[in-house]
Amino acid sequence: MPGGKSHVAALILARGGSKGIPLKNIKMLAGVPLVGWVLRAAVDSGLFDSVWVSTDHETIEKVAKAWGAKVHRRSTEVSRDSSTSLETIQEFVRLNPEVDIVCNIQATSPCLHPFHLKGALELITEQGFDSVFSVVRKHHFRWQEVRRDVTGEITTPCNLDPANRPRRQDWDGELCENGSFYFTTTELIKKEGRLQGGKLVYFEMLPEYSVDIDVDIDWPVAEQRVLRYGYFGRDTPEMVNLMFCNVSGCLTEGRIFLSVSGEEMVSINTRDTMGIRMLQKEDVEVVLLTSSVDPVAQLLAEKLTQRTGCKVMQVGEEPLDTLKLVVEQRKLNWKDVAYMGNDKPDVNCLNLAGLSAVPRDAPVVAINAAKYTCHSVGGKGAMREFAEHILLQKEKAKSQINRDRIDRKNF
Repeated sequence: MPGGKSHVAALILARGGSKGIPLKNIKMLAGVPLVGWVLRAAVDSGLFDSVWVSTDHETIEKVAKAWGAKVHRRSTEVSRDSSTSLETIQEFVRLNPEVDIVCNIQATSPCLHPFHLKGALELITEQGFDSVFSVVRKHHFRWQEVRRDVTGEITTPCNLDPANRPRRQDWDGELCENGSFYFTTTELIKKEGRLQGGKLVYFEMLPEYSVDIDVDIDWPVAEQRVLRYGYFGRDTPEMVNLMFCNVSGCLTEGRIFLSVSGEEMVSINTRDTMGIRMLQKEDVEVVLLTSSVDPVAQLLAEKLTQRTGCKVMQVGEEPLDTLKLVVEQRKLNWKDVAYMGNDKPDVNCLNLAGLSAVPRDAPVVAINAAKYTCHSVGGKGAMREFAEHILLQKEKAKSQINRDRIDRKNF
């Protein structure tokens, strides 16, 4: 915008009609909807005057809003299988004339971090480029494709001399688009009808952050990559010292069995108790929570303490009222706390805790508040899964501390 601050918008295209994986853009990846990973990076970057998801699907719209985005409900004309990304972006630009720079972020790039977006945007705002796109360096020797129906046709190398084949360490490789993002001025889109043009430059991303689920890897492998290299928020990775876990619906499946004599019984999975021991071994205190609304009998609470070595605490209708005193007494911040809940009363604690999770079968209101959604249901491994997630984040935090210490010594 001449003479004033440019309006910079992030735009994630998330159509509902994915052919490969139905509703892929909101499928859970490492406990977070796929589109949530890039939305978190975009919102937390603080670079954008507005963050949008363009979709034609009601459920995707709800998820987008829950993650802090505005929604562009695309028209039927740009929602067909044959519709291009450019056509959708052009529609968005027409409907939002205040936007000067648009960043098209790909939902299938879950290892995107705010620092990637910052570095790319500065190339436009500070160095005067018109468009910036992300690339990754690859060391692939390419060969000319041959037609199988032509007998005797030979292939030829595209980017190497076989007689002088270089070692990997002696070759810089090639820069390839990875599709993570495309920054473009809306002027270029309006005048030339393209995302890449004018004064053009690339932004190189390291391979570990360059994950494209559409192309590179399948879902289980993607989850492992994201857990290592994904962006978990401004204050993560966390060094959790205290964990609260609901007994009903998290440690158990939410049912209480009554014997003929009136005894109350619950079922606890040994995988979950092992998860608790794993946390305790790493000096994480685990406190089990029961509700005054749905209390576990005192004798049963004592059995849980014996079985798990955890203190069992009863909370009221609003668990936060009780637990904030516990956090204060231990002289901790909520970012040092992990919380596992499974229903609406847990929402405030799920939002506040540095790490939070719900079982797969939790209601939507709890899933939207949690930072991680388990693959497992309550009472069948969810606690163990979240324990592994907590320990992975602690390991990442320790690695970061060590790197920072090395950097301070070197510079």
